[in-house]
Amino acid sequence: MENFTNETIDTTQLPKFEAVIFTSLHSKYFTVVIINLIIIITVMIIAPLMFSFFRPELFSGRLWLILGAVLPVLFIWIAVFSILGYKRKGFAFREHDVLYRSGVIATNTIVIPYNRVQHVALHEGLISRYLGLAKVEIFTAGASSSDLQIPGIEKEQAENIEQLLMGKIQKQL
Repeated sequence: MENFTNETIDTTQLPKFEAVIFTSLHSKYFTVVIINLIIIITVMIIAPLMFSFFRPELFSGRLWLILGAVLPVLFIWIAVFSILGYKRKGFAFREHDVLYRSGVIATNTIVIPYNRVQHVALHEGLISRYLGLAKVEIFTAGASSSDLQIPGIEKEQAENIEQLLMGKIQKQL
């Protein structure tokens, strides 16, 4: 304890992650976003119709009026946020860490140092696989699920990212 120091750090001299140039998600991922949007809206339309078929007494004229006014606004809201969310997402790999940015109203930036990475996985959904895309999932210590998921990456690039991260993990051992 005799050599212990606790000097103040000048925070103005720290590197700024905001200056990082983020890579956008692949343009094909926009198709995935649109297909998911169509599925969500279709379910939101079919659900009230199914309920009204099996329980018509619950769906009076007033309820249909409310649904007719609320659902289109909700559809527009979901569509706008899905499209803006796609445009705002990005990732970057630096010498010591990986960054992922997302968010429409509030921007979230996740920074994970390579020395915290325990495991890396690739995930391909049905639509993403058809379009040649994958999602890179990064796991850190102490978590049962992935701490970071970067969707919409071309499969070959995702495999290269997986190899990069696995190499960083091997260097730590």
